[in-house]
Order: sequence, then structure tokens, then C-alpha cells
Amino acid sequence: MSLIRLNIKGISYSQTQNGAYALILSEENGSRKLPIVIGAFEAQSIAIALEKEIMPPRPLTHDLFKTFANRFDIVVKQVIIHKLLDGVFYSSIICERHDIEEIIDARTSDAIALALRFQAPIFTYEAILEKAGIPSELDPKTKELPKDMEDIFEEIITEVTPEIAKPTKEDFSKYTLKNLKKMLEEAVANEEYERAVGIRDEISKR
Repeated sequence: MSLIRLNIKGISYSQTQNGAYALILSEENGSRKLPIVIGAFEAQSIAIALEKEIMPPRPLTHDLFKTFANRFDIVVKQVIIHKLLDGVFYSSIICERHDIEEIIDARTSDAIALALRFQAPIFTYEAILEKAGIPSELDPKTKELPKDMEDIFEEIITEVTPEIAKPTKEDFSKYTLKNLKKMLEEAVANEEYERAVGIRDEISKR
């Protein structure tokens, strides 16, 4: 079976379920999107790998794994999402050390977090995209996900996540740019990465 390369489109946060995220992957030469429900820690780790401006003061678990792998000459060559069973995606990390290839079973969220750090490609099979892929494009005017697709993601998240109280979203618009930059440094230093991303977004708007 031929492999289909996937790219990360973004992370969709549930508006009703605290701590639930959908990692949105898209096929490289097509329009289908593959939403994968992940936890808050994994979403944070993936977001930090995508956001080059945010550098944790101490290594996260996936950063530690990369340092460990580098020290022992282990390279992550690619990640393959190879199975979908009862709504759960199964993945393999293809590693190489001294020209010897190894296949390691991993949670899809962990595998993707590591793929980003090693700049390794992510693949899946046509059968998985056919079963779980959603054919949709970004709205050409707003460049955002169509409302019906957002509803689908929300439905997926709601089905697999227990109901928890929704957190209060902090409003950063009232702070000056100078204060925001200081707050960003403090948030990163305190490992409040979700808050740091919100602050960074407000700075980018300015």
C-alpha cells in the first residue's frame, strides 16, 4: 500500500470541553483533513514545536527524548499512522541508528510531537483517510475552517471527552506591548505555555 504524506494544519480547541483538542492533519496533495483527538499536554508540546518563538526554560518530555536520541545517534526518519480501531489511531515511529532501522509503537500524539522535533515526515494510508478523512477546504474569504467542519471537530471532541467546566479565557488586549512582552517572558519561565501562546497571539496582532 502506498503512503500518503500529511501536513499539520493546526490544533482546534474545543469550545465546550476543557482540555480537549483536535490535531488537524491534511494530505499533501489533496483536500482531505484528518482530525485526531489529543490531550492538553500533547497539544501544548506540539504547539511549542510549531511556535519557534517560544522556548521552554527546561526541556519538555519530547525535547528530552530528542536530546537522548541525539546523544545515542538515533534518528527519527518518519512517522506512519497505520491503523484506526474503535476511533483510536495507532502509529509507528521509524528510527535509525548506525544504519539499522527499528520500528517503535507509539501514541499518535507523541509520534507527531517527535516528528516535528526531528523534522521527520508524517504518513498514513489511503484506507485510513478514506475512513476518517473529511473532504473540506479553508473558506477562501476568511481563510478559516468552514462552520460545518468546526461542528464536526466539536462533535468528535465531545464524544470522546468527559464534560469538564470551561476555563475562563484571559483578555490580553488591555495590556501595553511592553507589558505583554514581559508577561510572555514570565509565562514561559513559569512553564505556562498555553497562556504564553495567547500572549504571543496578542503581540502578533499589534
